[in-house]
Amino acid sequence: MTYYSVLAVTPTNQDWIPGYIGPANKLVAKHGGKYLARTATHETLEGEGQDAALRIVIEWPSRDAAVAFMSDPDYIPHLNARTAGSNSHHFLIEAKDDLA
Repeated sequence: MTYYSVLAVTPTNQDWIPGYIGPANKLVAKHGGKYLARTATHETLEGEGQDAALRIVIEWPSRDAAVAFMSDPDYIPHLNARTAGSNSHHFLIEAKDDLA
């Protein structure tokens, strides 16, 4: 079953970004993920709350692939750098319609 990571990321400093992007790209691909969007171009159409600087959407072939990426020992230092240098929210969403 396909899963999607949906992230809202607002950097609090830029120091971690140059060392993050390349390794994250390789590790996402290693675990079968595919970036669908990584952009600062987005808008809120409904609701209130803080708007993130960046929105990221990654498609995963399975929940296990997403979890394996997040727990990959090669990713952990980059995850720690991102979470220390940003306000981040990461949602893992199963590609199904519970209301159908």
